[in-house]
Amino acid sequence: QVQLVESGGGLVQAGGSLRLSCLVSIRTFSNYAMGWYRQAPGKQRELVAAISSGGSTNYADSVKGRFTISRDNAKNTVYLQMNSLNAGDTAVYYCNAKSGPFDRWGQGTQVTVSS
Repeated sequence: QVQLVESGGGLVQAGGSLRLSCLVSIRTFSNYAMGWYRQAPGKQRELVAAISSGGSTNYADSVKGRFTISRDNAKNTVYLQMNSLNAGDTAVYYCNAKSGPFDRWGQGTQVTVSS
């Protein structure tokens, strides 16, 4: 059974940093495109950053220059380094894995930025 387990969320002051991790229990992790999404209260879930199986990345305009997505295929893990956090980044952050019809989500990790 495929599982995605996020970690690294928490409470941080504005201007601070956090690193999220998502461990994926799947044999062929390197074949999957991975993404980080977030959902704030009362808002739709939105894409924050994505990384393809080949390592290409893309970011939401709101996080460009502050967030970095990366993956370690040897550890079946995708990361989201978040710097210069602000109150607008407060949300539940979800990890996503996609390959063809396969589309799986983690349970989410809360990030709260205090101003």
